[in-house]
Amino acid sequence: MGDRLTSPLVLSRAEILGFRRRIGALDERLPPRRGSLRQAAWAGLQDSMPRAALLSIHARVAGAGPSSWEDASLVQLWGPRFQVYVIAARDLAVFSLGRFPDDLKARRRAEDLAARLHALLGGATMPYGAAGDALGLHDANALRYAATTGTVLIRWAGARQPTIWTVPPAGDDPFKARLELARRHLHVFGPTTPEAFARWAGISAREGVTAFDSLRRSLTAVRTPIGDAWILARDQPAVRAGPGPVAPARLLPSGDAYYLLQGDDRALLVPDADHRSALWTSRVWPGAVLLDGEISGTWRRANETLTIQTWGRPSRAAREAVEAEAAALPLPGLQREIVVRWNE
Repeated sequence: MGDRLTSPLVLSRAEILGFRRRIGALDERLPPRRGSLRQAAWAGLQDSMPRAALLSIHARVAGAGPSSWEDASLVQLWGPRFQVYVIAARDLAVFSLGRFPDDLKARRRAEDLAARLHALLGGATMPYGAAGDALGLHDANALRYAATTGTVLIRWAGARQPTIWTVPPAGDDPFKARLELARRHLHVFGPTTPEAFARWAGISAREGVTAFDSLRRSLTAVRTPIGDAWILARDQPAVRAGPGPVAPARLLPSGDAYYLLQGDDRALLVPDADHRSALWTSRVWPGAVLLDGEISGTWRRANETLTIQTWGRPSRAAREAVEAEAAALPLPGLQREIVVRWNE
């Protein structure tokens, strides 16, 4: 990204994590209104585990209920890395067209798939496996490449394969959309790097560097405990704002943006290597237990039983805060109240 500034802003781990929690509305929930849903989904809400997006909304928005993810202001799509995401409908271009590839061959494949899908559906909906069969695809997952055209939406509730349909183009300027996607990443995951942005978005490293280069005048170079990175210049006051009130507990679902990290960023969030291996497993990630601003354990749910694995012995107040969060989880279809089981 060119030369670094000679005297970058030096940020501590506490400043970085405090900023991310505040921006992510994890220290204090947002008020129960539609605008809060868009703010909670500013970098998208990964929904690749059934109702993970709903639990991410609940962690950030007061009064979230079992149907909050179905609000008319939200849509589902194959977003970053072609994972299922819930986003604000008005941000469709950012999370779809923003990932439209620069490579001409890849562009043509996406456009061809989108055009064939549109002609097949004719305004109707169809299970994506059936759509793949009808188009003669060996693997229906190939339809995900059409999502980068900004014309494909899905609905996935977890029990069955997604339903797919097409919509009018979300925009006509992929590069403009990518710059906004980069700004979203910088705002929610910052400090960050072009390489981290590219991995998160599922685009090439070169495309990530080009986006950051184009944003150069609106960025501030920073030095973090894990190396040099960038933040949005307008976020600098918030990054240096200092400590504020911290929520006693939050239960973050698998794939939540707060710990949707790779490489050294994981070490910054969770310094202990054994704890990192428990949180970021090689298969399905567990949920993360956030206690007083620190990831302090994991959680898993089986029907009405929620098992907490803590890294140390939580105080009575911490236990009560976690159990209150568990009781308030807006999980549809529960027959009984959530029972919390503690493993320490």
